[in-house]
Amino acid sequence: MRGFGMHSVENLGWIEKEAPKAGPNDAILEPVAVAICSSDTHMGHGFAGDLKERILGHESVGRVVEVGSNVKRFKPGDVCVVNCCTPDWEAPMLQDRNINNAHDYGMMKSFKFCFEKDGVFAERYHVNNADANLVLKPDDVSLEDALMTTDMMSTGFHGVENAEVEFGDNVVVFGIGPVGLMAIAGSALSGAARVIGIGTRPNCAKLAREFGATDIVSYKDGDLVEQIHDLIGQADKVILAGGSCDSLDQALKMTRPNGIVSNINFVGINDIYKFPAADWGLGMSNITLRCGFCPGGGRRIERLLRLIQAGRIHPGKMLNYKFEGFDKIPDAFDIMDKKPRDLIKSYVVM
Repeated sequence: MRGFGMHSVENLGWIEKEAPKAGPNDAILEPVAVAICSSDTHMGHGFAGDLKERILGHESVGRVVEVGSNVKRFKPGDVCVVNCCTPDWEAPMLQDRNINNAHDYGMMKSFKFCFEKDGVFAERYHVNNADANLVLKPDDVSLEDALMTTDMMSTGFHGVENAEVEFGDNVVVFGIGPVGLMAIAGSALSGAARVIGIGTRPNCAKLAREFGATDIVSYKDGDLVEQIHDLIGQADKVILAGGSCDSLDQALKMTRPNGIVSNINFVGINDIYKFPAADWGLGMSNITLRCGFCPGGGRRIERLLRLIQAGRIHPGKMLNYKFEGFDKIPDAFDIMDKKPRDLIKSYVVM
């Protein structure tokens, strides 16, 4: 089979491999649609190390072509939404109070696509624990909306969950790319009073307001911390869905004592975060810092799909660069890597 991915760092292209086989609990799918994530492009530049001959991609709606002998809920021909995080649910760590974090055998181990095995930019891809990690795509949910639940919506909402956003909170979201937009939407749905997005792209800012942002702040207009202080004093919660290594220090300066800073930003393997002790109240500010990766499994996706079915949110609006045909995956990847000014997110329909 063919797949698109890394021969090595900065060396991407088509890769020929044997098609994966399903174990007793697994499924093999063919992609119906895939979306390109910024983390896919970061991996191509070596952010996760030098992955050799690794097919990339982790956002997909797929059609089942084969199931293992123990799989009961799915059959060939079913169109399924595939969580980007597919834990091995029998793992002891998941049985030991770690289900919400969805890490099975260690840090990032449930993020199997790309990190542990080939991803979804392939003619066939493998899903472990199919009964627990797949969910049927509802007929009343568009392909685009369903595709955005697999990572963007789940990750953005997880930033909100980790921030414990409550009604009346003032929330700041660093980044108004797809994950940041979903953090804004999740904060608004959770009852936040002010939701302030930090970003500069006009089309993203417009969509941020549609998803519930009350204010948009840009670094081009001055010091970010001062702008937030002028707007709301101090934030109750800050969600990092973008930015640089300096953003954590800025977030701490914005956050009130007893507030929460929630990071869902994918950072580079060699990035180092530093902040002065004074910005953390000499370690006594009672500010909580949480770093999270979205929970795995089909049940998580089912709950996100319910919000779409109820008309509460339509995340497919973020997909504004459409390509058609499997052979267009490199073009969609290239657009996401180069990030033209009007880009929000690219995707491919087969």
